[in-house]
Amino acid sequence: MRGTMADNDIQGQMKALVFLLRSEEWRDIWSSLNLTVRTFGELSLDVSVPDAELWHMCQREQIVLVTGNRNKTGPDSLETTIEAHGTPNSLPVLTVASPKQVLFSRDYADRVVESLLQYLLAIDNFRGTGRLWLP
Repeated sequence: MRGTMADNDIQGQMKALVFLLRSEEWRDIWSSLNLTVRTFGELSLDVSVPDAELWHMCQREQIVLVTGNRNKTGPDSLETTIEAHGTPNSLPVLTVASPKQVLFSRDYADRVVESLLQYLLAIDNFRGTGRLWLP
């Protein structure tokens, strides 16, 4: 795994989470992972890229996708893509269960960070699981 990235539906939440990850409380653990936080711009992707294309790119580049997306509408939806194309080696998609709470509750945001780090520290144990929920 080389990095993480926020889906277009959770950009502000990811900024808040990265702020917490870089705080004194979590900095050492976060730094030990040596991960980059990638953006759509860095990867030359439009924010309206279909979920299927984004998931495949994340798998190819070994980037863990963080999303608030639970949509299973249509053949290109994230859930449909995970079900159709996931393998035992696929990185999981990490889904924030309540994205708005990240911005309005420090306690909730801290729990999301803790859960995120637990998954990232043992990411190879979670390959092939499809989707994991934060917190």
